Amino acid sequence: MSFLTRYDDDPSEPRKRDAARDAVVRAALPAVGLWVVLVAVGWLLVDGPLRSVGEAEEQVNESVAAGRTGTWNTVSEWFSSIGATPTIIGIAVVVALGVWWATRRWWMAVVPLLAILLQSIVFVTSAAVVGRDRPPVPKLDDSPPTASFPSGHESATTALYVSFLLLSLRVRHPVLRWTLVALCSLMPALVFYGRLYRGMHHITDLLAGITNGIVCALLAWNYLRREPRAAAPTVETEPAHVQR
Repeated sequence: MSFLTRYDDDPSEPRKRDAARDAVVRAALPAVGLWVVLVAVGWLLVDGPLRSVGEAEEQVNESVAAGRTGTWNTVSEWFSSIGATPTIIGIAVVVALGVWWATRRWWMAVVPLLAILLQSIVFVTSAAVVGRDRPPVPKLDDSPPTASFPSGHESATTALYVSFLLLSLRVRHPVLRWTLVALCSLMPALVFYGRLYRGMHHITDLLAGITNGIVCALLAWNYLRREPRAAAPTVETEPAHVQR
């Protein structure tokens, strides 16, 4: 069974109880390993051997902040807003409802919702444990109460749009399919630049957010056990000239 076509290879509707169990066993529990990795990297950056990397990153933040212009202040504000929590939740719900209406497969429509839920849990808890300060530059956005590592905006955007990308690969019209794939690939890049430009995150915060988002999207896509369609039984026939 192909990972990308798993919902078409097995289109059968699961029992809701089985789907909930699969979401815990196949998505939530593996996400614990991701959490451990992110926390370990965060600690290394804050108080460990990678602290010098964090200090070097601050020079990048200072350089970007020094080159700000009025035009890009406005543009980057829009980029940053793509990853805002209300935007992410609103788009996820609308798309999930659209997929459910178009396919009548609720078990596939929940993939984007599961992806952003997983990334949110990993992001909020790992950020609280790591407690990394934001870059020491003037900030153009209000600072959320969460710490800097990993980036929540980048994490949520990546999780949402990677899950959309996986759904988009099912679109039959090639022009529409690859247009959607391109747009889904672009969104995390825009948020990355916006959050860096506006002084809200170090580069490693954003890279950690991308990692969190991609892994959670893949876990969400793979959350449900699927089986390939059973091959039709073959009937052996004897040559016509064989007589009994």
